[in-house]
Amino acid sequence: MIPAQDAVSSRVQTRAGLSLLIIGIVLIAANLRAPLTAVGPIIGEIRGETGISNTWAGMMTTLPLLAFALLSPLSPRIARRLGMEHTLFAGLIVLLAGILLRSLSSVAALFAGTALIGVAIAVSNVLVPALIKREFPNNVGTMTGIYSVSMNLCAAVASGVSIPISQGLGLGWRGALGSWALLAIVSLAAWLPMLRSRQLPQAVQTSAAVKSDSLWRSPLAWQITLFMGLQSLFFYVNISWFPAILQDRGMSAVSAGWMISIMQFASLPATFFMPILAGRRADQRGLAVGVASLFLVGYLGLLVTDTAWLVPLWVILVGIGAGSGFGLAVMFFALRTKSVRQSAEMSGMAQSFGYLLAAVGPTLFGFIHDSTGGWTIPLILLLVAAGGLLLAGLKAGKYGYVMAEADKEKEAAKGNR
Repeated sequence: MIPAQDAVSSRVQTRAGLSLLIIGIVLIAANLRAPLTAVGPIIGEIRGETGISNTWAGMMTTLPLLAFALLSPLSPRIARRLGMEHTLFAGLIVLLAGILLRSLSSVAALFAGTALIGVAIAVSNVLVPALIKREFPNNVGTMTGIYSVSMNLCAAVASGVSIPISQGLGLGWRGALGSWALLAIVSLAAWLPMLRSRQLPQAVQTSAAVKSDSLWRSPLAWQITLFMGLQSLFFYVNISWFPAILQDRGMSAVSAGWMISIMQFASLPATFFMPILAGRRADQRGLAVGVASLFLVGYLGLLVTDTAWLVPLWVILVGIGAGSGFGLAVMFFALRTKSVRQSAEMSGMAQSFGYLLAAVGPTLFGFIHDSTGGWTIPLILLLVAAGGLLLAGLKAGKYGYVMAEADKEKEAAKGNR
């Protein structure tokens, strides 16, 4: 159940206007993972040509995640000054600059461009869910599903086409990474009409649009943040280490790569349908139990069985868990807030902590593997984390709003006067 909004839509919702807005959201979403997932398959080429170490190569994934963590809380403040449409447009410009800079010959440009890409994606990560809440108050679940599928589908495609572009077309790793500038340019052109219907920031706050520092004192907000963080950790650990786990168990590199593709494509239906299911009910605790159970069964299967023909089953279960976990986490930003501003603030808080966890997770996972010489302890820790996801989901999924605690404190203070 989506709470009532405290602001009207920013534009007259004609059919043409809605169509342009949906296209714009889909294109922005397509830019939010593809420039990152395109790196993995060609990281060997990048390392070989530039001479950077494995540690610095890993920073190409870590830098954007750190940018997500640092910029996410600031994005709502920027949007309040510039307007949401203009902020998203500026984010696309920064993204385009980062993609082009990353494709230059200099190693410094490679990492500077990567950092800019992280900054740009951080802004859109936070603001698009809030934009959906504002513009589609009666269809938040469906639009969140469309947004999530566009993002994850393009991410999976980017992983698959990097090598064909680099080697098949002979464009090299710079051409493979730079080719995503075309998508950014198309997205900029599609978003231009939105700038004419900019909604100016409101000068007067409503009672629901309370200061963001109160959000950080809300127990429910922290449960949502923990849920977001743990599902993000699972995704980036899976992408980083599943191929190594499977290869150490005797699977070929090619087959292990296919398992990652299967995992990503298995997540797509869940990414679409979970927000719709979540938006149709006031209480999402049952859905949270289902998400955590998928991770628990999948990781447990990888831990206790070595049977080759069962591996795709465990990978698919984890993939479905990842897709549904992301969809549910994003929906919490709308379901547990009363206003667009609160939704943006909640998104910023949850993604800041979530991507900080995601940045630390793969490194910590690899460190534990190096220390223990195997994958048993790391997989056990993933099971423990899945238990944490379950507990957080049971709290986050219960009907309520993040500012309820702050509102009660204000009422109590008024009563004591």
